[in-house]
Amino acid sequence: MIAQEMIDQNTIVFPGERRRYPRIEVALQVQVRLQSSDVPLRTQTTDISLGGCYVEMPSTLEVGAMVDLRIWLADQEVHTGGMVVTCHLQFGNGIMFTGMSFEDKNRLSCYLDAIADPPERDRCKRTA
Repeated sequence: MIAQEMIDQNTIVFPGERRRYPRIEVALQVQVRLQSSDVPLRTQTTDISLGGCYVEMPSTLEVGAMVDLRIWLADQEVHTGGMVVTCHLQFGNGIMFTGMSFEDKNRLSCYLDAIADPPERDRCKRTA
């Protein structure tokens, strides 16, 4: 099991991280669409967790922008809203997931367990 620290009854953090969930480096196909636009952008992640992802984008989005995401996990697809939380010009954006359904969160959790290092693989068993 991953070492974790409880801040309050709703917030768990991992040592050395300010994030609630550990990130896993993986390139996944993702479609990003600003909620104020009908034009989707196709790109890929550099890392992902249950709380968000980092996407490569030469034309970055502004921090605070609200987006809709479609992420392809091998043979499955996950849909979620998101908010841009970091911007590295001409490189990419960090996006925090918002409003992911229970089913999609479970799908993502199981996928991350399947590709994670062995000590991290027990998340899916806890949610099943």
